[in-house]
Amino acid sequence: MNYIKPKFWETNNLIVLLLWPLTLVTRLIIFLKNFKEPYQSKISTICIGNIYLGGTGKTQLSIKVNDILKKKYKTFVVKKDYKDQIDEQRLLNKYTNLVLTKFRANALKNIERSKKSIAIFDDGLQDKSLKYKISIVCFNCFDGIGNGKILPAGPLREDLSKLRNYSAVFLNGDNTRFLKKKIKEVGKNIKIFNGKYVLNNKKEFKMTYKYLAFCGIGSPENFFNLLKKNKINVTKKIIFPDHYNYNNSDINKIKKIAKENNLKVITTEKDYMKIKKFKNFKVKYANVDLKINKYYFFKKFLLDNL
Repeated sequence: MNYIKPKFWETNNLIVLLLWPLTLVTRLIIFLKNFKEPYQSKISTICIGNIYLGGTGKTQLSIKVNDILKKKYKTFVVKKDYKDQIDEQRLLNKYTNLVLTKFRANALKNIERSKKSIAIFDDGLQDKSLKYKISIVCFNCFDGIGNGKILPAGPLREDLSKLRNYSAVFLNGDNTRFLKKKIKEVGKNIKIFNGKYVLNNKKEFKMTYKYLAFCGIGSPENFFNLLKKNKINVTKKIIFPDHYNYNNSDINKIKKIAKENNLKVITTEKDYMKIKKFKNFKVKYANVDLKINKYYFFKKFLLDNL
């Protein structure tokens, strides 16, 4: 889905009030999904998803979970084949054994043929056709829960109370206090883990240079804040919709602004997967790693529940 997050998702205003009746439709769809008999695999399954629409870091966490488990198991990362998510698909294909599919259950049945295998699902918490052994809900600390309302009045795919139905919550970012408080109000026993992004290739970006930063991701402010934290001097920013499909006109616009202002160009690795096909476009990407706090306990949680 290509979109830029609307501002009213962050507040309670007249637009939210007008859209509230439509949230009843969303609730009805969620309710009806629960009547579907889920398929339970004979192998271990992990689903890493979100209830906040976009930009929660589920793909990075999927890659990290794959890294943790691939030393002991034959891991497969399953991703639904959405045409507008080529960026995530290419990123996963670079770092994992990716399985693209139209139907998650069909992919899972094929994976079951491999011995000592584990299926890690990037997204799919709202797919009630499968029963996952471990289910992890991702949030990013910058966006939090927005206004706390369900789509389309707010950014939530389902009620915050549904967190009780999942195995754990993973928070991406530094300021975790607000989200932890909200989650503990839902259920005191909900397991919460957290981590933050670090820039692996910081040395590639000279402090004396000025940069134009652009991206088409769910939470662009997370990217810009990471650059600022690493003292990369960004003087121009361009935001495109999430999962944006860049064209020649977009690239020429970026090149023109960069040339006129004598700027180097930087983007995310996810965006780079889409724009590296364009010739004569000098751009570097931020190679980001997810560092998990209390890594041992997170790894133990995974292994104990498989």
